[in-house]
Amino acid sequence: MDWDNLRYFLELARAGTLVGAARRLGVDHTTVARRIQALEKQVGSALFAREAGGHRLSEAGRQLLPQVEAMEAAFLAVENATPGVRQGLQGLVRIGCTEGFGNLVLAPQLARFAQAHPGLVVDLLSLPRLVHLSRREADIVISLERPSRGAVLVVKLTDYRLQLYGARSYLAQHAPITRTEDLQGHPFISYVDDLLFSKELQILDELHRPSRYTLRSTSILAQYEAARAGAGLAVLPAFVAAQDASLCAVLPDAARFTRTFWMSMPAENKHVARMQAVWDFVRQTVQAQQEALLPA
Repeated sequence: MDWDNLRYFLELARAGTLVGAARRLGVDHTTVARRIQALEKQVGSALFAREAGGHRLSEAGRQLLPQVEAMEAAFLAVENATPGVRQGLQGLVRIGCTEGFGNLVLAPQLARFAQAHPGLVVDLLSLPRLVHLSRREADIVISLERPSRGAVLVVKLTDYRLQLYGARSYLAQHAPITRTEDLQGHPFISYVDDLLFSKELQILDELHRPSRYTLRSTSILAQYEAARAGAGLAVLPAFVAAQDASLCAVLPDAARFTRTFWMSMPAENKHVARMQAVWDFVRQTVQAQQEALLPA
């Protein structure tokens, strides 16, 4: 049986669509379709049910999947244990995460990691919305809420600090803010309520209900820029705002919050060398940046 055909089968099972599998393999989607047809002819059964949303494993496909995964794991074990055979990390890893964390914490480090592994391509989906592991939108997802369903590997990646900030120029034009009652009347910068992608970001409910907003945005980086411009007060992650000398923490004790990032990936990916390597690298990268994520 042709291992290449089995490899295409494995990627289609994981991606769920011809286009997704093609992207992971670096080929055209017609190549994936042709390989799957060849494999189905060889085994004498349909391995996928074709649906409007993509390809779902048939009963024959579900029976074949663990055997092919075992073959892949054995191949990777030999490759990793034999220096003369190993060719380095190869293929695509797609990571989904929140916008600020992806752009400011992960992007520089992941770019260097990919540069050190020429055969590896890293897609970083740093978006102001949920990236769904169940829909195969990414191979690894970093989220604010712990996944509770599915056969997924989950770890607590890190806690991080948020703080109420204002531009020094803005604060200089107003009376000192020394208690939460002093927030009354100040304009705020925040998220668009009905587009909020996680309940963990409903932070103002814990502090103060603003009477007015100067800007609401789905983007934390847009909120940061608005705060820098002196448009009002904003709750921002410390890793976004703490190093900016134009901003000042407001009510540093009362307006201080902690949230958690969780990292997850399908359990089936833990034996894939490139997935495990990126997973480990992200954990190490985040651990090395604890001072920025959780300032004293």
